[in-house]
Amino acid sequence: MIKRKLVSVGGIDVNVFKPKEILYMAVRENSSAMIIVHNHPSGDPEPSEEDIKITKKLVEAGKVIGIPIQDHIIIGDGTYISMKERGII
Repeated sequence: MIKRKLVSVGGIDVNVFKPKEILYMAVRENSSAMIIVHNHPSGDPEPSEEDIKITKKLVEAGKVIGIPIQDHIIIGDGTYISMKERGII
């Protein structure tokens, strides 16, 4: 990892961020790839349908702009899931 950026802060059951904000920062920083990481304050790291939907949109957009999304990791209760390891992306 070369740089870490905080994009959004949410509550216990919602975190609203705009994918274009993430992509804008990646372009502005001249990134060659991205790994997205977020936490689930509930403690359950299982990706929600919305997590998967947004991740797939980011993966497609990353392909278009030439900045691949290498993984999306969700952290919760001392554990994590990797969408890449799960075959989601």
